[in-house]
Amino acid sequence: MISTSSVPSPPPFGRTTAAMITPFRADGGLDLDGAQRLAVHLVGEGCDGLVLSGTTGESPTTTDAEKEALIRAVAEAVGDRARITAGVGTSDTRHTVELARAAVRADAHGLLVAAPAYSRPGREAVAHHLRTVADATDLPVMLYDIPGRTGTGTALTADILQRLAEHPRIEGVKDCAYDLMKTAKILASTGLAYYAGCDEQTLPLRAMGAVGCVSTVANAAPREVRAVLDAYDAGDPAEATRRYLRLVPLVEAMTGTEHPGAVTAKALLNVLGLPSGPVRAPLLAAGPAITSELATALKTAQQ
Repeated sequence: MISTSSVPSPPPFGRTTAAMITPFRADGGLDLDGAQRLAVHLVGEGCDGLVLSGTTGESPTTTDAEKEALIRAVAEAVGDRARITAGVGTSDTRHTVELARAAVRADAHGLLVAAPAYSRPGREAVAHHLRTVADATDLPVMLYDIPGRTGTGTALTADILQRLAEHPRIEGVKDCAYDLMKTAKILASTGLAYYAGCDEQTLPLRAMGAVGCVSTVANAAPREVRAVLDAYDAGDPAEATRRYLRLVPLVEAMTGTEHPGAVTAKALLNVLGLPSGPVRAPLLAAGPAITSELATALKTAQQ
């Protein structure tokens, strides 16, 4: 049965939402001042949402204390000018709940939660995990549908997503599943707010009914990412397409190589003189050749 419920307006996690990197100092320590300055810059350039401690934020190598401090610092810097969503996903339900409660203490506006990786729980166990996290706080939850990282065995099927949509605090999905049929089915049958989690899908998913994006590319090109959505929402799909296609070389350079988004985004932010710093091992910094290619792609996107 197709739902007649509408997607919440304004979107619960922002519309042009940056998957923000986590700035580090030269010695590898957390750079809270840099995080505040970068967050203010991104919001000033058009981002109305920030996802902290996602994969682009190098969450696997930041401590719980660093995650909480990061949220608190960014919340203090941007206030209510942007929705702050905290990545809290782990493979341990109890640990994930602890991170969710810490996010509340630090003044986050929402939570990003992925299915548990590596331990390979069954799909009903995955649904139980996600409901348990949603039950732990009063914050809205964005489910992170990314089977390429969590494993196909724990992928969020259409049936599971439809049932999870009945939870009063599960309000959105960051879609990195590359399954347009599943996405269309969920958009048609639930009121979940969908976000393109892969930059190459920002415009295609918006055309299907998604409300926005969670963008790695927005770290370096926030205005250009927002302009795609602005044009589409203004009723000019041709202009949206033109702007989207102009971004494609940068999207490919930042997300279509062996280098993760955290690496490419930090390389570009360092070129731009914005807070960034090194990546933490096991990631390795982009070399000069890759950095030059990224800078060229960014310049093209900004023309």
